[in-house]
Amino acid sequence: MTRADRNLDTREALLATAERLYAEEGIHPVSNRHVSEAAGQGNNAAVAYHFGTKTDLVRAILEKHSRSIEEIRSQMVARVEGSDDLQDWVACLIRPYVSHLDSLGSPSWYGRFSVQLISDPVLRSVAYARAGELTALKPTLAGLERCLPELPVSVRKIRGDMARNLMMHTCADKEMEFAENPDVPPNWTDCGTDLIDATVGIWRAPVSRS
Repeated sequence: MTRADRNLDTREALLATAERLYAEEGIHPVSNRHVSEAAGQGNNAAVAYHFGTKTDLVRAILEKHSRSIEEIRSQMVARVEGSDDLQDWVACLIRPYVSHLDSLGSPSWYGRFSVQLISDPVLRSVAYARAGELTALKPTLAGLERCLPELPVSVRKIRGDMARNLMMHTCADKEMEFAENPDVPPNWTDCGTDLIDATVGIWRAPVSRS
């Protein structure tokens, strides 16, 4: 094995270990030293050597997973381009994330890592910045807006927050449920369908406040 191969293996081990520890314990309490030790690295500064800061490590985890999610979403957006059906665009928002979690097998930790990340008052900006770089997400959000022309901006914002939290927390809960019940095959397909139906309901609910 070449040195480059060893470095790649070490990076992958650090990424996988950090993702699991962050998912289980939260991001703030887990030090880079803890990640290095848990990944079996004799050098406690392995994270700093291969990634830099904790923020850089978190960003690397996001980039690793977002590539797959972006690829799925790009294909879905191409299929529904020009659609005026709200469900099409909600599916483009949710199904890629759920399908990616399905592809990871069980146990997986990315769903729970993602919830820990968006709950972190400092590092959540890393997630939002990465989302802003995803080219297929922009037409998805534009498609959603086209389907909701009468919805006031303030209502659209709060419902967007509701929809995001519903997806993220439901997937994290399901990920844990699947991990704790290894004899039961994970059913991410139904989870995604239920999330899409519920999210369409959030967007289509009547506006009662003045």
